[in-house]
Amino acid sequence: MRDLMQNPTNLSSGQCETVSLAPLNRDPSSQEMDQAIRDTTFAVDNLDWLQTGETVFIKPVINSGKPYPATTSPLAVASMIRLLKAKGAGRVVVGDMSGVGHLDQRPEGCKGSSTRSLAKSAGLLNPVLDAGAEWAFFEEAGWESFYEEQPAPGSHWQRGIMLPNVLQEVDHIVSMPRCSRHALLGNTLGLKSVVGYMRYDTRLEYHHAARSIQGKTAEANTVPTLLQKQRLVVTAADKVLATLGPDLGHVITPQQGLVIASRSVIAHDLISLAWLIMHWRQAPWLNKQFLADPSSNKFVTNMANRVVAGVLGGWKWGFSAQTMENSPLPNIWRDRVLIRAFELMGGIPDIQLQPTQSCISPQLLAELDSMVTLPAATRAA
Repeated sequence: MRDLMQNPTNLSSGQCETVSLAPLNRDPSSQEMDQAIRDTTFAVDNLDWLQTGETVFIKPVINSGKPYPATTSPLAVASMIRLLKAKGAGRVVVGDMSGVGHLDQRPEGCKGSSTRSLAKSAGLLNPVLDAGAEWAFFEEAGWESFYEEQPAPGSHWQRGIMLPNVLQEVDHIVSMPRCSRHALLGNTLGLKSVVGYMRYDTRLEYHHAARSIQGKTAEANTVPTLLQKQRLVVTAADKVLATLGPDLGHVITPQQGLVIASRSVIAHDLISLAWLIMHWRQAPWLNKQFLADPSSNKFVTNMANRVVAGVLGGWKWGFSAQTMENSPLPNIWRDRVLIRAFELMGGIPDIQLQPTQSCISPQLLAELDSMVTLPAATRAA
C-alpha cells in the first residue's frame, strides 16, 4: 500500500457511481428529514431489491452515548425506517455494539455500560422504536452469537472476522454512519463503521496488529455478508464532528447541511470525506493542534492505540501492539483506508453527483467534484 500512497494512479479507474445530495436546514424537522432521506435514496436506488415482508438491517454508529454527530442522527434513522416500512419491509432491525471505553465484552459476559444504555443517552433508543423498528444490541445475545467470515484473499487479517448472527437472519443491510474525524484513523465514515459489527477478539487483532489497521478496515468490508447484502450507505451530515473524534471534538453546523447517499460505500466515503475536510478547514486553529486533533501525530496515535489494545487484551497486548502508520492531515488521496478499498473493490470510482434540489449551489457541487477527482499532478506522477 505504500506505493499506492505515493501514486494512486497505480490503481485502475472504477465504474461510474452516483452519489445523491439533499439539502438540510439547520435543526431540521422530522418531516424535512423524511423528505431528504426519501429524495437521496430514490435518486440512487428505487429499492426494487426490497420484496414485501423482507427484513432490513440498519447499521448506525453508537460508539458512545454522545449525541449526534458523535453518533448517527436519530432523525435520519427514524426517517429511513419509515421509508423502508412504506416500501413493504416486514421487519426493520437496527443494531450496533459500542466501543472500548464504554463496553467490555468478554466470553463470560459484559462489564461496564451497554450499547442499549448508550443508545438511550445518544437519543437513538426511543426514536427507533417509535418509528416501528426493533433493536439488536449484539453483546446482549452473548459471546457465542457471532459467526466467522473471511475477507477478500490477500488481506492482512490473520483470522476470520466475527460478525453478529443477526446479519444471517436479515435480507438486506443499510449502513447509516455519520461524518466525523477519528483520533486514531483520521476519519470515521462508512468503511470504518464496520468495526461496530466485530466481536471484541476481532477488535483486539484489529488494534494489536496496528501496522495494517487502515488496510484491515477496508478489508473487513469485503466479507461475503456485506458484499451480498449491503444495498445503501446514507449519512445525515447537517452536523459535522470536524476535529478529534470519535466521541468529542469541534462540531460545525453549516447553514445548509447535506444528506449523502450512494449504493457504493467507497463513492459515499469520498464525498463524505470531502464534506468533512471542507469543515475541518473551517475549524478554529487551536482545535486542530496536537491533542485536540491528534490523528496526524504518530506518537499520540500510537500511545492511544496501545491503550485500546491493552483494554481489549491486557497490558501485555498493549505493550506489544505494532506501531501504526498515523493518518496524515485530511487528504483524500493519502487516506490509507480509501486507497486499500480502491485496490480491493474495483478502483477509483467515477462519481456523478446528483443533487435532489436546485438550492444546492453549483459552487459547492463543483468543489466536491474537484475534491474527488484525482488531481492532474497525481495523474501525471
